[in-house]
Amino acid sequence: MQSAKPKVLQTLAGKSLLAHVLDTCHQLTVDETIIVHGFGGEQVQSEITDQYAQSSITWVAQTEQLGTGHAVKVTLSDLPKEGQSLILYGDVPLVSCQTLAALKTANTDGMSMLTLTVDNPFGLGRIKRDQAGNITAIVEQKDANTDEQSIKEINSGIYCVDNALLHKYLPELSNDNAQQEYYLTDIVKMAVADGITIAAIEPEHTFEIEGVNNRQQLASLERTWQGKLVADLQEAGVQFADPTRVDIRGTLTAGQDVFIDVNVVFEGDCTLGDNVYIEAGCVIKSTSIGNACHLKPYCVIDQTQIEAGVTIGPFVNLRPDTRLASNSRIGNFVEIKKSTIGHGSKVNHLSYIGDAIIGTDVNVGAGVITCNYDGVNKSQTIIKDNAFIGSNASLVAPVTIGDTANVAAGSVITKNVDDKALAFGRARQTQKENFQRPIKK
Repeated sequence: MQSAKPKVLQTLAGKSLLAHVLDTCHQLTVDETIIVHGFGGEQVQSEITDQYAQSSITWVAQTEQLGTGHAVKVTLSDLPKEGQSLILYGDVPLVSCQTLAALKTANTDGMSMLTLTVDNPFGLGRIKRDQAGNITAIVEQKDANTDEQSIKEINSGIYCVDNALLHKYLPELSNDNAQQEYYLTDIVKMAVADGITIAAIEPEHTFEIEGVNNRQQLASLERTWQGKLVADLQEAGVQFADPTRVDIRGTLTAGQDVFIDVNVVFEGDCTLGDNVYIEAGCVIKSTSIGNACHLKPYCVIDQTQIEAGVTIGPFVNLRPDTRLASNSRIGNFVEIKKSTIGHGSKVNHLSYIGDAIIGTDVNVGAGVITCNYDGVNKSQTIIKDNAFIGSNASLVAPVTIGDTANVAAGSVITKNVDDKALAFGRARQTQKENFQRPIKK
């Protein structure tokens, strides 16, 4: 990968390759996860432990990389002798929960495996079968003869194996082969010799067994996965201006008649209601958007709850813990942080609203800011229903603006304003006649 970061920590759709595998495993009923690590193991262990603090994970170091068989063999002291194990790969991120469940179900005689028939099997292990169609062995590319190289069914390397068989076969592996490695595939030959019928299933999608070994493969798999996510949303009724120019780095759930323009990015868990219209260049993270909302271009929205009928943008920054009530409007170059904007209220131009509660049908003029931070503490601004805040006003928190109150443009408000009052907080205008501007010498 030409990176200081271990390969399994490289990201696909906003999540590390290994995290994809672990998340899939955790959708199944598993008792324990054993991770075998080599290069960059401490970095991998640190990051994954932080993310999966509640999970039961055993870490095993493979100090010498002597092949896939050796990688599984080093787990034997931690591997129970009863039960079954799914053997997966940290750089094969997109195998599905459904495929693994089917693989587990297929294991009725001690071993099942995931295979795939491909047009170009070059470089991959071939599945050998007898005349009855039973699997007899797996032959690696470097060890395959001409006839074996013509086989198009390949080994994915993903297995479900009884633990008793792993404890029996792994100590018997040999490295007598072209690469002088301990092949995990040799346990298939051993099982056949013991009369075990090996079940094989194929995944629904080819990308489920695709691994990552370089930046090109990572980019290719990213686009393949994004295409799958987009296709699923299209089937659910979402329209994309260009399906190839959107990124979903998490989960996206959408209602009917949703439109998503180009270069929109979704991160975390996002939900869109019906008739949502999102224009170009928006970045939306861990946010819920209600029905009939309209996001104009280049809005950045993070951990925000947006109710129905809201219009936002362009160039709006909504920071975490923001809630926009129904039919509110947030206009161009507005930043809102940890605040609630009430039903029908408007913050239309060039404003900063932080740590505030704004009631219904409030109008916040251009350039208004809430001065919520004194250098040490954050304080709250409350603006009650039907208030009108004139342009370029500064509301110095903690402060409350009363119901139907008015704040004159350009005011600095440091005290509470009563209901229905008009508050001025600016110097009286003066004028100097015949003023002469400075002149350059």
